[in-house]
Amino acid sequence: MKDRIKHVFFDLDHTLWDFDKNSGLTFKKIFSLNNIEVELQSFLDVYEPINLKYWKLYREEQISKSALRYGRLKDAFNAIHVDVDDTMINHLSVAYIDYLTTFNHLFDGTIEILNYLSDKYQLHIITNGFEEAQERKMNNANIKGYFETITNSEMVGVKKPNPKIFNFALNAANASAAESIMIGDSLEADIQGADNIGMETIYFDCRGLNNSNGFKRITDLKSIENYL
Repeated sequence: MKDRIKHVFFDLDHTLWDFDKNSGLTFKKIFSLNNIEVELQSFLDVYEPINLKYWKLYREEQISKSALRYGRLKDAFNAIHVDVDDTMINHLSVAYIDYLTTFNHLFDGTIEILNYLSDKYQLHIITNGFEEAQERKMNNANIKGYFETITNSEMVGVKKPNPKIFNFALNAANASAAESIMIGDSLEADIQGADNIGMETIYFDCRGLNNSNGFKRITDLKSIENYL
């Protein structure tokens, strides 16, 4: 595989950029600024699975961006029985996006593996995240310069695992599926989506779920060196 692969495509959130850590710090900040009295960990424990549920609906074109931003907060507050009015929820949904990109924690080994790979391959990003936020995340974390192309779902009009976004990214990179590999944390969006168009894949099991469905699986980014 090392001899065949020329292009390495990464997901961003939950793969290189430590979304859960940065998100937790963001909520701590905006709750303090807006005098929202909640026990942070209790909120995060319910918010994180709710957020994943809403992102699945968003990927499947069942809800809009604004519905995602509002609904995940509303449902999380309801789940911990904290009454927050709609005006505040809408304010918090905007503040969350504004502050989220000010935190820049990456997964352990991100810079090291990007340095290792960038000497051998062309690197790219394919993300379902919001365009304005993803650009700021990469700039603030000082990783944008590693990537030849950055493809997000808003510029394509569809989201992973739709084959159109992978084909768009391949065309932008002047790459073929046969010489490309996708690395990401979502079996459905990243791994199965890329596999369906003939790309190699590596599943980054960042949560230790041990559910690779037969795909190549790693639990730390340094392990990519075993394959590339």
